[in-house]
Amino acid sequence: GGVVGSGRGASEPVAAQSEDDGMKVLFAGGGTGGHLFPALAIAGELERLDRDCRIEFVGTRHGLEAAMTDTIKYPLALLAMRGLPRTVSPGLIAFPFRLAWSVWQSLRLCERFRPDVVVGTGGYVCAPVIIAAAMKKIPRALQEQNSFPGLVTRRLAPRATVVFLAYRTAARHLPEGTNIRFVGNPIRRELTGGNRAEALKKFGLSPERRTILILGGSQGARRINQAILDGLGCLDDSIQLLWQCGKRDYTDVAARLNKKDFAISLFPFSNSMADVYAAADLAVARAGALTIAELTAFGVPMILVPFPYAAADHQTHNAAAVVENGAAEMVADADLDRVNLLEKAVALVRSDRLPAMRAAARGMGRPEAAAEIARDIMHLARPEGETSDHHNHRSR
Repeated sequence: GGVVGSGRGASEPVAAQSEDDGMKVLFAGGGTGGHLFPALAIAGELERLDRDCRIEFVGTRHGLEAAMTDTIKYPLALLAMRGLPRTVSPGLIAFPFRLAWSVWQSLRLCERFRPDVVVGTGGYVCAPVIIAAAMKKIPRALQEQNSFPGLVTRRLAPRATVVFLAYRTAARHLPEGTNIRFVGNPIRRELTGGNRAEALKKFGLSPERRTILILGGSQGARRINQAILDGLGCLDDSIQLLWQCGKRDYTDVAARLNKKDFAISLFPFSNSMADVYAAADLAVARAGALTIAELTAFGVPMILVPFPYAAADHQTHNAAAVVENGAAEMVADADLDRVNLLEKAVALVRSDRLPAMRAAARGMGRPEAAAEIARDIMHLARPEGETSDHHNHRSR
């Protein structure tokens, strides 16, 4: 399997650019949205800062990105790379060969595109691309979303020019001498702003009531939907729910809510998450790094229920960091059978602890992370012609 394009000319040779054209950045990341969306957020900021910037993406045929070729507006090359199997299997024996083949494909990609910087945002596809960039002496950055860094970040950190971290706790797990910057997790620019009064109106909710946001649409969040349905008896007139239940559970949840007289705005998913977050007084969610980044950007306190099957249990590490900062409470997935999750949320949204939690959440929020990372990447690409904008940014 050669490098597979997305039908946008990703794998055809491109004439070498002249030096004065915009900088070129190659992003490697994917497998899940948690690795793909940060890359898209940073890419968007790079284009905002440098209109001539040229961007290409590398993903894997087995990741979410392969199904999103229409959404990703950049040329996308797909490698045959797979993750390292954790058990002895034919896949484990094939792994070194697959890695070597993917490194060779990545070297060819670097020769064709000639990127000024390679950026890895996690997932196993990063490994061959960062290794190839190191062999070619191309500056390379890693962006780690989680409080406990993924295997790829832990292994490749020594080969990276810079590692961008979202959580200070992640630094403990990286080798001595790693060049680290704490910047927060990059979120899309359209995920800032949002007007509370307008948002409540849009969802048909009252400004007089406290609003609990339920995020039950993400990976493995069916348990959250179920727990909320089981606890509806504790709702009264002072509370309303804004409930994203995901496409899969929508019909089922809607049927269970039918004939019940609660103030609930139920939807499968939303294209305007800024409004969703702006309307919320408290959120109940899984502890994915990007969910937390988006909620903290809006200063929304949380009850986090970590997904217990995430790699290296990273959601529990993420949730623990937010709890430590005073912006969340944590409920273990295993406890959902005996803890009334909604009752806990109702008690918290009414408690006098909420303002302090809101302040803590806002303190953790880094809405400018994507722009900061983009400026640093530009600096890696053009170290000699440092812009005045970057000087100001550095001396802040």
